Amino acid sequence: MKGRVNFFTENISYIIKKKEKLRTWIITAIEREGKVAGDINIILCDDDYLSELNYKYLKHKSLTDILTFPFDDETSHLCGDIFISLPRVLDNARKFEESFEDELHRVMIHGVLHLGGYHDSTKMEKTEMRIKEDFYLALLHT
Repeated sequence: MKGRVNFFTENISYIIKKKEKLRTWIITAIEREGKVAGDINIILCDDDYLSELNYKYLKHKSLTDILTFPFDDETSHLCGDIFISLPRVLDNARKFEESFEDELHRVMIHGVLHLGGYHDSTKMEKTEMRIKEDFYLALLHT
């Protein structure tokens, strides 16, 4: 059985546009990575909600745009929760002169890549992630 991409909100009101297109895009990206799509929950939230999670689980007291929690350590079958702060996405969109939706999609695929075992701790890892993000964003726009 194929996985499902679900969208939720916490402490924020936002309606995802073109949900089915995004679901297909995310599952296609997972399959192109040679992985199997399990259930993935994308939860859009505010800074306070994500900050609480960031501190509770990682003991970080800083703002972040995304937290990814895999359901298990398996990186060939992707399933997990991806929490995204919409205020951080908006700030990043302004900072990088991107549209809000493009930045939101970038952060979504970034979380999926994390579920697939990609990291962004080093400069080389960040570069690899950015290349993958750009590739999948281009795929979304075709």
